[in-house]
Amino acid sequence: MSSPLVLVMAAGKGTRMRSSLPKMLHPVCGRAMVAWPILAAREAGAGRVAAIVSPGMDLAAGLPEDVETVEQPQSDGTGGAIRAALSLVEQSETVLVLSGDVPLLSAPTIAGLLEAHAASPAAATMLTIELDDPGAYGRVVRADSGEVERVVEAKAAGDADPEQLAIREINAGTYVFDAAPLATALAGLSNDNAQGEYYLPDVFPALREAGHSVAAHLADDFAVTMGINNRADLAAVEAETRRRLLEAHMLAGVTVVDPASTWVDAGVEIAADARIEPGSSLRGETSIGAHAVVGPLTTLIDSSVGVESIVIHSYLVECEVRDGCSVGPFA
Repeated sequence: MSSPLVLVMAAGKGTRMRSSLPKMLHPVCGRAMVAWPILAAREAGAGRVAAIVSPGMDLAAGLPEDVETVEQPQSDGTGGAIRAALSLVEQSETVLVLSGDVPLLSAPTIAGLLEAHAASPAAATMLTIELDDPGAYGRVVRADSGEVERVVEAKAAGDADPEQLAIREINAGTYVFDAAPLATALAGLSNDNAQGEYYLPDVFPALREAGHSVAAHLADDFAVTMGINNRADLAAVEAETRRRLLEAHMLAGVTVVDPASTWVDAGVEIAADARIEPGSSLRGETSIGAHAVVGPLTTLIDSSVGVESIVIHSYLVECEVRDGCSVGPFA
């Protein structure tokens, strides 16, 4: 399979954030929300990347290099978003669709989805997960063969019946399509539903009617459902992101004395055998050398700390602490 086209749905106005800053630009551990799934997709082997945005929305400050933008003329749902990028779809062989407000979708999860699609004859493969309480997530209705028949939305009363609402497998909102069948199915999308929107999963029945199959790839990481709609969601996602970043550093040989009181941004580099004491915040493009000790109660922003150096109870911005130095307290 050639490197897929990646379409990132990022056109939501984010009114529930109650913010003058576009939702997709809110930072998650120092990195714009929308950049997280894009970087994960690139790590998983993505090719061309386009973010689908609302008219006049400028996300340039949060987009990684070489990401194109496509305007979705009006807010008419996920199906409308992908239809706005139809010309890109028609130029591609495989299309990966992501949501810009689900930052914790990981590269291994994306790679697993792409591999599952490549290994099956299906024209579409959707990422799913089973939840004890599926809430308002779209339910995955499977045929007796195990193929996906359709996805029934559950956002509004009347979208799904009680039997469908009892289904625990839900649509995680991430998809891989063969481009040509997708382009054909998009043309026939209808907005005849309680929300009056074009739902991307509504292409599945059309694909099946055209003789194609639709597969589901079951994920095991609950974070694929951690979308951000308001600032409470943002705090929950950032807490989980921080936990995962710290765990990765600890597994790589860094001592983090109290992870609950330690903040580390996504761009921070920490060498093995460094020690981070409680109440420390490492932000921006900060780097910590081997055997260095940072903290307690230290903030470093875009700073470097050399090998075997100590920085105690200090606040450093754009500073270089060379090897074997001692800084603080109260610097």
